[in-house]
Amino acid sequence: MPDIDATRDYIRGTHMRGVMVAIISGLLSAGCSVFGVRNEQTPAYTVERTIGPNVEIRRYGPRLAAETAVSGSETGARSQGFQRLASYIFGGNTTKTSIDMTAPVAQSKSIEGTAPVAQSRSSDGQWRIRFFMPATYTSETLPRPNDQAVEIVTVPAETIAVLRYSGSTSAVAVHKSEDQLMEAVNAAGLRTSGSPFTWFYDPPWTLPPLRRNEAAVIVQAN
Repeated sequence: MPDIDATRDYIRGTHMRGVMVAIISGLLSAGCSVFGVRNEQTPAYTVERTIGPNVEIRRYGPRLAAETAVSGSETGARSQGFQRLASYIFGGNTTKTSIDMTAPVAQSKSIEGTAPVAQSRSSDGQWRIRFFMPATYTSETLPRPNDQAVEIVTVPAETIAVLRYSGSTSAVAVHKSEDQLMEAVNAAGLRTSGSPFTWFYDPPWTLPPLRRNEAAVIVQAN
């Protein structure tokens, strides 16, 4: 007969070791994110050219996204939408699958021009928040959301002008960077589609000087 107490102690010890590994892994991940070390997937793109000293013209391919509509202020809607979509990728779906998080988080004033996690304002005054899905999924293999407020959409290929900057993610900083981007785009004689938007690659606790933020706008492809 096996020693039941010893077996129970072994199982308990194995479980606790697994828990400790998960905790340590989480702490290391959070600690790295404080200093701007990123582990999330980002959408693939090619840089077609640059305009001015710091604006890239990028080409992105088609992407799948989970999207939800949220009412409220710019920052409040971003937080609420993020939580709703996070619930979907952390198992709130038909197969209870955990889907890898991607970056960046994006916000804009219109529905055109969004990115892996995107926020944009629709014609009805709501904000549309998007998480772009890992490239390993197709529309057939991606799990369906349990929450009816979350839907899966396909975003077409886009050419996007991008201005990278660090620091604050406040509305004032966002709008200032978007204005700088539009000045560069207009000076280059490029035609845009929709309003500018902003991508955030880091969680709120990342030190501001180490953050990666990007102001972006869809431009007409050459």
